[in-house]
Amino acid sequence: MAATKVGHGLAKVLGIKLNERIERNELDEEIRRGESIFSSQTAGTYVEVEPTSLEWVQDTIPNGSDLVVYARSLFPFTSWIGRYNLQWLAGDLVAGITIGAVVVPQGMAYALLANLPAQFGLYSSFMGVLVYWFFATSKDITIGPVAVVSTLVGTIVTNAAKTEPKVPAHVIASALAVIAGSIILFIGLIRCGWIVDLIPLVSISAFMTGSALNIAVGQVPTLMGITGFNSRDVTYKVVIWTLQGLHLTTLDAAMGLTALFLLYAIRSACKFAAKKFPQHQKGIFFVSTLRTAFVILLYTLISWLVNRRLKKPIFKILGTVPRGFQNAAVPTINTSIIKTFTSDLPAIVVVLLIEHIAISKSFGRVNNYIINPSQEMVAIGISNILGPFLGAYPATGSFSRTAIKAKAGVRTPFAGVITAVVVLLAIYALTSVFYWIPSASLSAVIIHAVGDLITPPNTVYQFWRVSPLEVPIFFAGVFVTVFSSIENGIYTTICVSLAILIFRVIKAKGRFLGKVKVHSVVGETVIGSNSSPLDNGTFAKSGGSHEDAVTRNVFLPLDHGDGSNPDVEVVEPYPGIFIFRFSEGFNYPNANHYLDQLTNHIFATTRRTNLDHYARPGDRPWNDPGPRRGKSAPDVSHRPTLKSIILDFSAVNNVDITSVQQLLDVRNQLDHYTSPSVVDWHFTSINNRWTKRALVNAGFGYPSVAPGEGGFTRWKPIFSVAELGGSDSVAAAAELDANEKELRARSRKTDASPESGSIDTKEPHVRHTAKRAVVVNGLNRPLFHIDLTSALQSAIANVEARIEVSESSAPEAIGLV
Repeated sequence: MAATKVGHGLAKVLGIKLNERIERNELDEEIRRGESIFSSQTAGTYVEVEPTSLEWVQDTIPNGSDLVVYARSLFPFTSWIGRYNLQWLAGDLVAGITIGAVVVPQGMAYALLANLPAQFGLYSSFMGVLVYWFFATSKDITIGPVAVVSTLVGTIVTNAAKTEPKVPAHVIASALAVIAGSIILFIGLIRCGWIVDLIPLVSISAFMTGSALNIAVGQVPTLMGITGFNSRDVTYKVVIWTLQGLHLTTLDAAMGLTALFLLYAIRSACKFAAKKFPQHQKGIFFVSTLRTAFVILLYTLISWLVNRRLKKPIFKILGTVPRGFQNAAVPTINTSIIKTFTSDLPAIVVVLLIEHIAISKSFGRVNNYIINPSQEMVAIGISNILGPFLGAYPATGSFSRTAIKAKAGVRTPFAGVITAVVVLLAIYALTSVFYWIPSASLSAVIIHAVGDLITPPNTVYQFWRVSPLEVPIFFAGVFVTVFSSIENGIYTTICVSLAILIFRVIKAKGRFLGKVKVHSVVGETVIGSNSSPLDNGTFAKSGGSHEDAVTRNVFLPLDHGDGSNPDVEVVEPYPGIFIFRFSEGFNYPNANHYLDQLTNHIFATTRRTNLDHYARPGDRPWNDPGPRRGKSAPDVSHRPTLKSIILDFSAVNNVDITSVQQLLDVRNQLDHYTSPSVVDWHFTSINNRWTKRALVNAGFGYPSVAPGEGGFTRWKPIFSVAELGGSDSVAAAAELDANEKELRARSRKTDASPESGSIDTKEPHVRHTAKRAVVVNGLNRPLFHIDLTSALQSAIANVEARIEVSESSAPEAIGLV
C-alpha cells in the first residue's frame, strides 16, 4: 500500500497520467456490459487481459532451470559420451586417421600462406581438433588452419612487420587468435549466434569465390618458381606480374605443375571409377581422399632423391621443421601488438564465423542433425584462445576437410581426438621427412584445395532464377576481392545486402484485397459434395457430408499482384470498406510508406461524407485549393463514403511507437475526412499479445465514438466462437459411441418385428448432447478478429445497422447486442 502511494506521488510529480489507465478500465467495463446477453446465452465469457511489463521481465530473465539448461548446453558431449560404443569408435577411427593424413600437409601449406613457418600450421591443426569435441554440436566439422584465414593472417603479419619489426610474426598471429577468439566466445556465451543470419548466402558465395581466386592467383608464382614481386598484392596486379615474369620460370614449375595435374587426375579417375565400379565406392573414396598425402609423399621422395647429395637444392624446399612444440608459451598481448591488427580484426572475426557456421549448418542439414550456432561460437572461441599457448594462429572450420570427414563415416565429434593423435605423431616423428617437401608441390595442394570453393556457373544461374537482384551483389563481391582485397569484398557484399534488405523493408507495399468465392475440386468432383461434378463450367449446389463447406470465401489482391489468375473476378468487399494486408511487417522504417499507400488509395476511390465541407473558398487548406476559378469541382458523388478499414496483421509480429503513432495520425486524418461520421478500424490475425496491447492503448480494438455521442451507439459486435473441446474431444467421442449403440439397438428391434418383413426406414432418433461454445477473442476487444471473414462480416453488419438507423431516424440506438 505504501509502495502504491509512493508510486502515485512520484507519477504526480513527473506528470504521468495514471487516470488514463482507470478510464481505460472503465471503458472495458462499458464494452463488456453490453455483451451480457451474448455471453450468457450463446458462449462462455472470455475477457482478454493485457500482458504486463512484469510478464515480459519474467519471460526474458532466465530462471533457475534455464540456468541449469544453459550450463549443460555449454558441454554438449555430456549428452552422448556416456553411450559411446565400439561401433562409433570404429567409424571415428577411420575418419580421424583419414583427416589426420589430410590436415598435416594442408596445415603446413596454409601456414606458409600466413607467412609463418610450416610448424605453426601443425600447432593450429592439433589444438583445433583436440579442443573442439568438448563443445561441438557438429560431428563433421574439423577446426584448423584454412586458406582464407591464413591469407588474412599473412597480410596482417606482413603489414605488422613494418610497424613492429622487432615482434616475431607468430607472436602477432597468436595475439590475433586470442583477441578474435575472445570476441567470438563472448558472442557465443550470450547466445547471439543468430548474428550470422544477417549474412546472406550470396555474400558467403561471393566471399568464397573471390577469396579462392585471390589465393590461387597468389600461389601461382610459387608454383612456377617466379620471384621478384609481392605475390600478396592485389589479385589483378599479381596476374599481370606473373604473366610478365613467365620467362623467369624455374625448375619449381616441374614439381608444381605436375603435382597439380596429378591431384586433379587422381580425383577425376576416382570419380570415373566410382561410377564404373559402384561396388567398390568405399575404397575408391579413400583413395581419392588420401590423394593429397600420396602426392606430397611422392614428391617428397623425388625431392630427397634429387637433392640429398647436393649442397644446395635445385628447387625450393620446405626446410627445417622443428620437432615438438618449440613455440609453446603464454601469448604476448599488449596495446602495441593489438594496434597492428585492430583495423583487420572485424574481417577476421567475420571470416571465422562465416566459414564455420555456414559449413556446420550445411552438413547438419545433409546429415539430419541441428547445430547450435551460439555453441559453435563457443567452440571456435575456446579453440582460438587455447591454441596460441602451443603457438597456434587463428583457425576455424574447413570446408574440404569437413566434407571428407562426413564421407569417411564419422560417428561423433570424438574423431577429432584421433586426428589430434595423428597430428601429434607428425609433429614428433615426421619432421625430418617434411624437410624435403617441395614448396611448389605445397602450392599445388593449396590451389587444388581452394578450387572447390569457387562457385560454379550453374549455381550462379540458379541464384538468378531465384533472386535476380542478388546476382549483382555476388559479382560485386568477387570483383572487389579481385581488384581490392578480401576484407573489402566481405564488407561490400554484407553492406550491399543489408542496404537492399532495408530498402525492401522501407519500400514494402501492402495489398488491397477483394473477395472471391472458390470451390475445392478433385478431378471433376467438388470436395464437400457426394456427387457434384463440374458441369458446363458451373458447380452443382447440392450439400455434402464433408465437414468443410462446398464453397468458401477467400481474399485476393484486387490487382492480382500475387500472380493469381487475372481472369478471376475479385469483388470489392463492400462500398466504403477496404481490406489492406501488410506484406513486410509494420514498424518505423515502413510505416509511413504503408500508410501513404493506404490513404492515397482511399482518397482516390471515395468521397467526403460531407460534400459541403468547405462552405467558402477561403475555408479550404492550401494543399487542397479546389478547382480553378470559373471551373466546377469534379463530380464524385457516385463514389462511396469511407466507412471501415480492415487491416490484415498476419505478416506483422511487432509494432513500435512510431508505427502506432503514425496509425493514430492517419485515423485522425480519416475521421476529419469522414466527419461527422467516424471510421471503424478492424484488425485481423494479430499474433502477438504485445501488439494488441500497443493498439489498445492507442485507442484501437473497440468501437469509436462519433462526435457528440455519449456512448457506444449503433454498434453490433460479431464474434467468432468455437465448440468447447471440438469434434475430437472426449465428449464428442462419447456422444458418437452412444449414437452408434442406439442405432444398432433400433436395427435389431426392427429386424425382430413380426410385421411383413418391412424395415422401418425412418430416421432413428439420435441423442445430441448440448455443445458449449466459447468466443475465440476477448469480448472487450470486439474489433480484433480471428480472420478476414469475421472482420468483414462485423464491418458490413455495422455499416448496414447505421444505414437503417439513419433511414428510420429512430432515437433509440441499436446498442450492444
